[in-house]
Amino acid sequence: MLSWAPTPSHAAAKIQHLVSPGGIEAWFVQDATVPLIAMEYAFGGGSAQDPADKAGVANMVADLIDEGSGDLDSQAFHERLDRRAIELSFSATRDYFRGSLRMLKDNKDEAFDLLRLSLTSAHFENADVERIRTQLLSGLRRDTSNPGALASRKFLEIAFDDHPYGRQASGTLESLPTITVADLKDYVRRVLARDTLRIAVVGDIDAVSLGKLLDRTFGGLPAKASLTPVADIEAVKPPQRAFIPLDVPQTVVTFGGPGIRRNDPDFMAGYVVNHILGGGTLSSRLYREVREKRGLAYSVYDALLWMDHSALFVGNTGTRADRAGETVAAVESEIRRMAENGPTQQELDEAKSYLKGSQMLALDTSSKLASALLQYQLDRLPIDYIEKRNAIVDAVTLDGAKRAAQRLWGQGLITVIVGRPPATAQPAAATAPPSTNQPKAN
Repeated sequence: MLSWAPTPSHAAAKIQHLVSPGGIEAWFVQDATVPLIAMEYAFGGGSAQDPADKAGVANMVADLIDEGSGDLDSQAFHERLDRRAIELSFSATRDYFRGSLRMLKDNKDEAFDLLRLSLTSAHFENADVERIRTQLLSGLRRDTSNPGALASRKFLEIAFDDHPYGRQASGTLESLPTITVADLKDYVRRVLARDTLRIAVVGDIDAVSLGKLLDRTFGGLPAKASLTPVADIEAVKPPQRAFIPLDVPQTVVTFGGPGIRRNDPDFMAGYVVNHILGGGTLSSRLYREVREKRGLAYSVYDALLWMDHSALFVGNTGTRADRAGETVAAVESEIRRMAENGPTQQELDEAKSYLKGSQMLALDTSSKLASALLQYQLDRLPIDYIEKRNAIVDAVTLDGAKRAAQRLWGQGLITVIVGRPPATAQPAAATAPPSTNQPKAN
């Protein structure tokens, strides 16, 4: 049903900057191909607004805000969603409290009303809070034996120290038990406000009807958020290395360092050259060197990650414990070679061609298009960015790619290794694919 596949120019031509009668703004694409509506939205704040000693508040709010609201308890609320096939979800990133709403056109009034209830009158009943807290604590206990989770946590601690970005967004075994209902309600009061709200809507609805729904849904929220300022931060300067002993069959290696901010003139050059190095395709340099030539890992990748106040590049691979040192050396060698010499012209041309073509897949459903339009707003890009994006990719020169490679990888790596100490490691029959984190839309 969600098979609409616009070309970039088609999508851009149809994007409207909608302002509701009450002043709620949204980027909007009207499309009646199928009777569906997809909305993505975000409030500034995210887990960076968690109190320093109570990591996990934003994440708990995201899990609890649809567990009963208004005159509906948790069961009745979810029965209403299920009966109308309404998809309603919430999540917290470092910088944003995000939400997603999808529905059939005929169910739009009920869907938006249930969202309004969640945002304005969530119950946070003690029984629901304790149920969700128990689930989250169970997940954190599992993470204590998950090498990927341990590596990610340690990497952020090294990169950002005591900055909010260095805290665990999901909370810790120590912090979650201390979070109270008052903390959850205080987060909602401070963060969910109209001045930081960004919205993207794609689907079978006209602008007038959508404007009325946006006013009814978001108009009752506070006009202005009360956010704690978050300082800009540069990730710690490499090289840094940490080892966490864990008796598991496969050793996980997480590596990275300071990245390039989204508003930096070198960002797109960095994005293109990172695709060449380890951007997730079978033709990347890291994949060829680590897997194809040496057979050290099932998968290896790295990605640029950008936030409002910092940026990183982060990579991951998994290997046998007795070959972890060889794997790290291969990764470091290839990254150093890229930093010193940059890509070839052929590599640059092929990467640019791939990235331009892959944009089509990034916009092949209404939900994907809504997500992309929201991300472009959060990245403070112009409303016609979809039209301009391929030209920006084309404008990346070989000199620019080499400059970005030196900026990204010239200092070395932050490396975290989780697994058996090499002296006690036993060869495994095969490696399993490591857990991955998907990069954001670009």
